[in-house]
Amino acid sequence: MKKVAFKILRFDSERDPQPHWENYEVELEPTDRVLDGIEAIKGRLDGTLALRRSCAHGICGSDAMIINGKNRLACKVLVKSLKQPITIEPMRGFKVLKDLIVDMEPFFAKYRAVTPYLVEKEPRPEKERLQSPQERERFDDTTKCILCGACTTSCPSFWSDPDYVGPAAIVQAHRFLFDSRDQGKEERLKVMNDKEGVWRCRTVFNCVEACPRGINVTRAIGEVKQAIAKGKV
Repeated sequence: MKKVAFKILRFDSERDPQPHWENYEVELEPTDRVLDGIEAIKGRLDGTLALRRSCAHGICGSDAMIINGKNRLACKVLVKSLKQPITIEPMRGFKVLKDLIVDMEPFFAKYRAVTPYLVEKEPRPEKERLQSPQERERFDDTTKCILCGACTTSCPSFWSDPDYVGPAAIVQAHRFLFDSRDQGKEERLKVMNDKEGVWRCRTVFNCVEACPRGINVTRAIGEVKQAIAKGKV
């Protein structure tokens, strides 16, 4: 066990006029994760600290935050890999409700706008809709998205234009656009071709670096652009 220093940006929208930094020090194992440190602070030092977390295994995406200046999942980053003090901030571009909790509703509204499920317009077949390994591989990468928001809130285009649909929604659109079983492609391409759609991307690659699941987000965005340009997928 050794002492680890944390510097956390605190803000309570109901009480604080401005965000402010607070410093903490807790004893942790080198193999502990940042999430372990934050929970130790909340449990031992300051119960008013607010954060989201759920599975703690990099699957739910609920504990995305800025750690030492980069968008990451707190449950996946080891304390020993970071310089101290470890700085913790809420994700950028979203309204901060309290401390590390941000308002995700606008993010999920954009997610819902791309119709993130299989659409069927023809009668269902008697058996399952078959799909070849090659057809499945076409969209395999974008099935990994856990909707943590790290890619969207690392995007300069989103910072300057909060109406931009954002990388995460485009990733979800890609996942269904290139699924051979889906019949809702025309509607999704209209959303992507909107002025706040896929063309707002400036190919900065921040989203690729931020994604905790290793999705090649910029490539997926490029493929959606090509689909619009060609008028097909």
